[in-house]
Amino acid sequence: MHEQACRAVGNVCRGVDAAGRARSQRAADAGAIEAVVAAMRAHPQVARVQEYGCFALFNVCHGDEEEEASARWRRASQAGGRAAAAAAMQAYPRNTEVQRLGQELLEQLPE
Repeated sequence: MHEQACRAVGNVCRGVDAAGRARSQRAADAGAIEAVVAAMRAHPQVARVQEYGCFALFNVCHGDEEEEASARWRRASQAGGRAAAAAAMQAYPRNTEVQRLGQELLEQLPE
């Protein structure tokens, strides 16, 4: 269930056009960032939750509207996104998607 929820959030928030940016902001406003991090923490033994969690966090936070996207990245970092991504990468060193998506997150999330 958490796997599919994270995947859905990631898919809904895809895109940097006006509609995609609006969906990402609405998702963040609704608590999607914190919910995804909570799912990753609650299910460290489920590789797909980790993969789709990283995917969702990246897509919710990413955007070309600098101020709003920066606020979402900060929020994800404050919610524990860096620790969740690092833990996922450490737990699944051979999962190429977890490694790729986790690295993308770590490059963007402020410390």
